[in-house]
Amino acid sequence: MLMTGEQYIESLRKLKTRVYMFGEKIDNWVDHPIIRPSINCVAMTYELAQDPQYADLMTAKSNLTGETVNRFAHLHQSTDDLRKKVKMQRLLGQKTASCFQRCVGMDAFNAVFSTTYETDKKYGTHYHENFKKFLEMVQREDLVVDGAMTDPKGDRGLPPHKQKDKDLFLHIVERREDGIVVSGAKCHQTGSINSHWHIFMPTQAMREEDKDFAVSFACPTDAEGMYMIYGRQSCDTRKMEKDNQIDVGNPKFGGQEALVVLDNVFIPNEYIFQAGEYDFAGMMVERFAGYHRQSYGGCKVGVGDVLIGAAALAAEYNGAQKASHIKDKLIEMTHLNETLYCCGIACSAEGWKTEAGNYQIDLLLANVCKQNITRFPYEIVRLAEDIAGGLMVTMPSETDFKSDLKVGRNGETIGEICNKFFAASPACTTEERQKLMRLIENMCLGAAAVGYRTESMHGAGSPQAQRIMISRQGNIEGKKQLAKDIAGIK
Repeated sequence: MLMTGEQYIESLRKLKTRVYMFGEKIDNWVDHPIIRPSINCVAMTYELAQDPQYADLMTAKSNLTGETVNRFAHLHQSTDDLRKKVKMQRLLGQKTASCFQRCVGMDAFNAVFSTTYETDKKYGTHYHENFKKFLEMVQREDLVVDGAMTDPKGDRGLPPHKQKDKDLFLHIVERREDGIVVSGAKCHQTGSINSHWHIFMPTQAMREEDKDFAVSFACPTDAEGMYMIYGRQSCDTRKMEKDNQIDVGNPKFGGQEALVVLDNVFIPNEYIFQAGEYDFAGMMVERFAGYHRQSYGGCKVGVGDVLIGAAALAAEYNGAQKASHIKDKLIEMTHLNETLYCCGIACSAEGWKTEAGNYQIDLLLANVCKQNITRFPYEIVRLAEDIAGGLMVTMPSETDFKSDLKVGRNGETIGEICNKFFAASPACTTEERQKLMRLIENMCLGAAAVGYRTESMHGAGSPQAQRIMISRQGNIEGKKQLAKDIAGIK
C-alpha cells in the first residue's frame, strides 16, 4: 500500500499529463532539470514513510480501511493526529528546505470530508459517499492529490456571475445525467504537475446567482481537456546551466506552482462533491483555509530551521560567530521560528470533532498562526541576509570558480583567483562557503523564496483574509462583557 520514492517517480511516467513551459510542450517533464527537484521533494514524503524511525509521524491507521496509510492521505481522527501533522511538516521542511507540495491535498481531504457530510444531511445528496470511495482509492494506491482552490478571479470587485469572462471562476457549463462539464482554471497550484489527481474546490463563499461556480470534484491530472502551464521561479534557469550544482543553492530539492486549465472537462457523477449547493461553498473554503493555515506552522518552521542553521554556519565561516550581535540575531530568529511552531501546535491541540467524525483545528488560532507567518519569515530572512553578508548575492558563478582561463600576471587562472580572494576562516574551504552562500540566496530570494517568502504572505489566503477571520472569531462582545463584569457595569 505504501509506495517508495522511486515507485512514485515511476508512477508519474505513466501519466499523460500535458505540461507547457517557456512556450513549449514538455514531453519528458519528469526528468526536466527545472521540474525534477520538485518531484524529489514529493518523493521524500514517500521515503520518510518507509523509514521506521519516522513511522509514527509519516503514517497513520486509516479510519476507512483499517490499513496503514501515508499521513498525507489520512483523515484526522484526534487532536494528536493534528499535532503529528504539524510535526511531520516540520520534519519534511528540515529535510528538503523547500515546499514538498502534498499539504494542499491532505487539507482538501479533511475539508471536503466534513463539508460533504453536512451537505448530504441537508439535501439528501450522495457527495459524502462519493468522496469516501475516492479517498479509499487514494489510500489504497498511495496517490498524490493536489488541492485546487484559487481561481484567477478577474475583476475582484465583481461576483463570479458578473465577470465578463465566466472562465475566470471555475464553473459548471453543462449538466448531464451521468455528470457535469466544467470550464475555468486554478492558479498558483502547488505541486499540481506532480500529482496523480486533483480535488477542485470553490474559491469563496457563494450566493444563489453564483451556484454554477459552487462546484467541487476530483479529476485525474491527465484528464482530457486539462493541462498545466508551469510557473517560473526566480533563478530557475540556473538549473539548466552546465555548472549548476553550487549556483542553484539547493541542487536536489525545490517547489513547484502552475496554472491548471480545464477546457470543458467532463466529470462523472461518482467524482462530484458539490454541484450548486452554494450555501456550503463558504464552509468548504473556511475549513480548507483553516487546515492550510495550520500547515504553515509546520512546513515554514522546518524550512526556517534550515535557514537558521545556514546563518549560524555563515557566521562561523566568516569568523564572526563569537560576536554578541550575531548571537543575538540567531536567538531572535529562533524565537520567531518557535513562535510560529507554537501557533501550529496550539490550533491543533484545541481542535474539535466535526459531525463527520474527523477533527478540525481551532480556526481562530489557525488564523493567528497564518497571520504571524505573513510576517516572521520576512524578519528571519532579513536577519539571515544580515549575518551572511553581501557575498550571497555578488559571488562569481560556479563556472568562474572552475575556469582555467589565465588572467593573472603570474599566470593565475580565473578559478585560482576566485578561490584565493573568496577564502574565509579555517572552518571551511572556499567551495563550502560557496555552497552555503548559494543555499542562503536560494532560500531568501531564489527559487525557494517562492515557498518561504511570498507563499508565506499569500498562500492559504493573504493577510487580510486572516484578519477578517480573526475579527469574526475573536469574540469582542464576550470580552466587553468580561470588562463590564469586573468594573461592575450592568
